[in-house]
Amino acid sequence: QVQLAETGGGSVQTGGSLRLSCRASGYTYTAYCKAWFRQGPGKERELVARIDTLGNPTYSDSVKGRFSFSQDGTMTTLYLQMNNLKSEDTAMYYCAVAPGLYGIPCRDEFDYWGQGTQVTVSS
Repeated sequence: QVQLAETGGGSVQTGGSLRLSCRASGYTYTAYCKAWFRQGPGKERELVARIDTLGNPTYSDSVKGRFSFSQDGTMTTLYLQMNNLKSEDTAMYYCAVAPGLYGIPCRDEFDYWGQGTQVTVSS
């Protein structure tokens, strides 16, 4: 059973930076698709960034150029570096993973989710 645990959330002023981490355990497949989602107050859950099984990241238009999705060498810890934060980035942030096949496009659905970490951006 895959377990995910996010850390790194907090309160920051507009223009500031935060780095979220997501530690994964229990991987049983050789390849996983990975993603960061967020859900702001009164908003639907939004895909922020994802990494495919080849390690290629893609980003939503709302964070492109400001956020960076990476992982450590063991690919069990995910990072979301968030720069130039805006008030609209305030949300609960979740990491999520799903088993994949190396080199094959990922599904849109994710099977395992963390509990989330809160990010609050204020002016």
